[in-house]
Amino acid sequence: IMYEITYNLFAVPRRKPSNTRAGNVNTIDEVPDSSWFTNRIGRMPLRAEDIARGPNVGRPPASERWTIVAEKQGGAKPGFTAEDANGDTWFIQFDDKDRLEASTGAVEVATKIFWALGYNQVETFITSVDPKRVEFGPNARARRASGERTPFTRRDLEAVLDRAQANSDGTYRVTAGRRLTGEVIGGFRYSGTRPDDPNDIVPHEHRRELRALRVFGAWTNLTDLKAGNTLDTIVKENGRSVVKHYLQDVGSTFGTANGIHDWDIGYEHFYEGSTTTKRVFSLGFALSSWQTVPYTEYDSIGKFEGDRFDPRTWRPQTPTAAYMEMRADDGFWAAQRVMAFTDDLIRAAVHTGQYSDAAAEAHLVSVLIKRRDAIGRVYLTAINPIVDPRLDEKGQLTFDNAAVRARFAEAPTKYRAVWSRFDNAAGTSQRIAETESATTSMTAPRDLPTAAGSYIQVDLSAESAANAPWREPIRVYFRRAASGWTLVGLERMP
Repeated sequence: IMYEITYNLFAVPRRKPSNTRAGNVNTIDEVPDSSWFTNRIGRMPLRAEDIARGPNVGRPPASERWTIVAEKQGGAKPGFTAEDANGDTWFIQFDDKDRLEASTGAVEVATKIFWALGYNQVETFITSVDPKRVEFGPNARARRASGERTPFTRRDLEAVLDRAQANSDGTYRVTAGRRLTGEVIGGFRYSGTRPDDPNDIVPHEHRRELRALRVFGAWTNLTDLKAGNTLDTIVKENGRSVVKHYLQDVGSTFGTANGIHDWDIGYEHFYEGSTTTKRVFSLGFALSSWQTVPYTEYDSIGKFEGDRFDPRTWRPQTPTAAYMEMRADDGFWAAQRVMAFTDDLIRAAVHTGQYSDAAAEAHLVSVLIKRRDAIGRVYLTAINPIVDPRLDEKGQLTFDNAAVRARFAEAPTKYRAVWSRFDNAAGTSQRIAETESATTSMTAPRDLPTAAGSYIQVDLSAESAANAPWREPIRVYFRRAASGWTLVGLERMP
């Protein structure tokens, strides 16, 4: 872990982005379902109850009895591994003593959000542990200062509980993550590929869903991006073994990413040479942006705000290669999914955190809405926002404008389409005509090819005085079939 943190802090920032198009997008510039990612929000209808359920498909933990089977292997929060009364294995995590509901709430809410965004997530439930009903498995061990491993005892349990806050009835609120099926083979890195996975052929820094964590991470303040918070397992799918990739730990989110005495998380990397030097030589008088943020703070939420938030300047604890490689088209793709979270869906996700303070819950909802809109305002307008082009059998071309639809920009004065015949075998095009329209609908030229199997290329742009990048066209391809035209290609950026 220390090697990865050091490398990401001092080597990755010197990396020059390659401006390489994401390597795992399909011909219409979308990320197909895979063992990494499943298209959900923005590509399929999700209801509030779907968000509230998230990845949880199995039965919840039977918390009337817990049997500890192992100590917690990593992470800053207190916890252990235990079997419930049904014999199911769970990874138990408590809240810190001075931040009741913060860690457990963040894990629960973030798990639902990242599941909806498309990432593989661990089933998690908020439940309770009664110390009086805790037993110890015969093989449960704890590592001592000497390095020796000896049986996990009641005293070890008390040491865990000393770091947590008990409820009034003597029980403890915890989040329980179900043990994953399959053979665990460790986490994945945000660059390169797994040499032991023959299906892992796209370098991770060129996977769009990993680049997009720069946007999704900014929205939720997921600052702890490292291999230690991921997990790969070998599972059987359709009779063959595949590696399934999980974002295992998304709990370092919202205000819990900042400790009580931490204010710069989300604003700076662990180390930034010029900023650190400036503070040292100014004796602390050179203020950084995070030092003047007026937070509304709740113990269960922490320092999390949306009024000063700018996704372009958000920083995780350490950058990753995928973070550095994100292009404008990746950011646009990610922003569409963030914007697909309606206010009600955000409320549904936050409500799963089971916060006892209604004001704290409302605050988290409000901040997520503000940060969602900030992301849409930045990324949907930074590039040509034409989406969902359709060409019907009568030759009527229609499309949408994602930035205008979200009310982050005024409608352009006109849209322009340059039509060409396209030779799919040779990759060459022959211009037919140019059309214009003041709306998101226009009629195609009369002399489009009519033979089944024919292709056309359409370059779509918009004229907007406030948004010069919209003049750069997106390129779409349609194929003629007996029933009409089908979209078969879309290139938002070269």
